[in-house]
Amino acid sequence: MPDNKVVLAYSGGLDTSIIIPWLIENYGCEVIAMVADVGQGEDMQAVAKKAIKTGASKVVVEDLREEFLREYVYPCVKAGAVYENKYLLGTSMARPVIAKAQVKIALQEGATAVSHGCTGKGNDQVRFEHAYQALAPHLKCIAPWREWTLKSREDCIEYADQRNIPITASKTKIHSRDKNIWHLSHEGGELEDPANAPADTTWQMTVSPKQAPDKEEAVEIGFESGAPVSVNGEALDPVALVNTLNEIAGRNGVGRTDLVENRFVGIKSRGAYETPGGTLIMAAHHELETLCLDREVAHFKQHIGLKYAEIVYFGLWFTPLREALDAFVANTQKNVTGTVKLGLYKGNVTTLSRKSPYSLYRLDIASFTMGDSYDQKDAEGFIRILGLPARSQAWLRQQMEGEALKEALSESND
Repeated sequence: MPDNKVVLAYSGGLDTSIIIPWLIENYGCEVIAMVADVGQGEDMQAVAKKAIKTGASKVVVEDLREEFLREYVYPCVKAGAVYENKYLLGTSMARPVIAKAQVKIALQEGATAVSHGCTGKGNDQVRFEHAYQALAPHLKCIAPWREWTLKSREDCIEYADQRNIPITASKTKIHSRDKNIWHLSHEGGELEDPANAPADTTWQMTVSPKQAPDKEEAVEIGFESGAPVSVNGEALDPVALVNTLNEIAGRNGVGRTDLVENRFVGIKSRGAYETPGGTLIMAAHHELETLCLDREVAHFKQHIGLKYAEIVYFGLWFTPLREALDAFVANTQKNVTGTVKLGLYKGNVTTLSRKSPYSLYRLDIASFTMGDSYDQKDAEGFIRILGLPARSQAWLRQQMEGEALKEALSESND
């Protein structure tokens, strides 16, 4: 057995399936497969057996589902992190938790290197490798897609066929998918041309809105300090909660996104994303914040959400800036506690009710019925102070126009 060990982030998909024999053939190394369970719904033991069959000396399966939700997804929810107004960061958030587990295994096994199956054109290579450098900079990183002569998924399929490696991809079914408990992404196939609509068979977590029930379904989500904790009054752990909401939203056709996005490396890419439960959580969280956050905090937090989304998308999770933003966000979430009821109907989400013991909404002030809590006469002074700069500009303009008129009249008299 060779002395050098490589820990591969192994999914059992097309890319990582051929990477095990490729590493052995080209590096003469021992390959340890690290399988991360982030809720993709696969038979982990079957994936592990496949890794051994294709040459791995050992397989380590890590159940990361709850850590993924508590430590990565929920912070993004609290921050309101959405990339380019659409993408709920399903793949982006999963990479750092997988890389962290991979590094842990590499250190435990005395490995000299880590490896991944990311292409040289995508975002994931940055996410994995930045995490490696932040957590264990001494480990070598092997990125086969940047080294081998294979140029396409068709080449990878042929490579697998030549070595009798079992794969599910085919030259006629060429979608690249990434699934976890938060979302399912689809790329490739008909989606490569942004002029094409996604095929009906592309979607897997959600029914077509056309086929969804003809009756609205209500769902209530409870939050404590910005984190979802219950569905329809039942307290649930993160994994059960997201799975429950995935099922509810999925059967109502909620959570589909078709997006052309700007990758970190400068390439535009097109993907179709399904985030059923996440769509409900993000919508409910936003509505609860409208009750509980002061205006200035809420408006400034929008800027934080944009930056937070960029940090996560760009693969910069393990950075001082992300930690500093977490501190700000945590402070804003102290009173984001309560319940929001949503109505789901054929792919649409509407808000039915919002309740919080920390609500800043005052009926005695907001009501059209005049009360003692708000003296309308106070508005006059407020508006005059607010308008002082405008009045100053108007006075100056009038003065200059008057002087110009006087000068014009003087020249005409001459």
